[in-house]
Amino acid sequence: MRFLGNIEAKTDAKGRVFLPSAFRKQLQVAGEEQLVLRTDVHGKCLVIYPESAWNKRLDQISAHVSEWDEDEQMVLREFMAEAEFLTLDGNGRFLISKRLLQAAGIEQAVRFIGMNDTIEIWAQEKTEKPFLPQAEFASRLKAIMSKPQE
Repeated sequence: MRFLGNIEAKTDAKGRVFLPSAFRKQLQVAGEEQLVLRTDVHGKCLVIYPESAWNKRLDQISAHVSEWDEDEQMVLREFMAEAEFLTLDGNGRFLISKRLLQAAGIEQAVRFIGMNDTIEIWAQEKTEKPFLPQAEFASRLKAIMSKPQE
């Protein structure tokens, strides 16, 4: 399952927003019923993880974290503590907690961006300009694609 595209939406006064229908359809076809919402690791947006993508991330992190290392356990704890289960109502809406709205700087207008196996939710103002100027994007992509594969 790979999400792509970007779709504008608005939260209501309670912090509810419709998950775009294109993304809902993909989740339904893939049989993904459980979703997890957390702040992005870099803190600039929110990320919706289908259960399979969430479990994959947890497995990756857990494989590198020793239960006997306090600092590593703190990283895992922080990753887990910032997560919330997300429930869609019958209309495809979900509630974003005030804590997460504030963390991402979301007031009302949002942009959903498909990001491989996750969906990001950005405050629309943060996406008004391109994330990278076109020339810089092209240069960085070239550098990434020039790296040998692991």
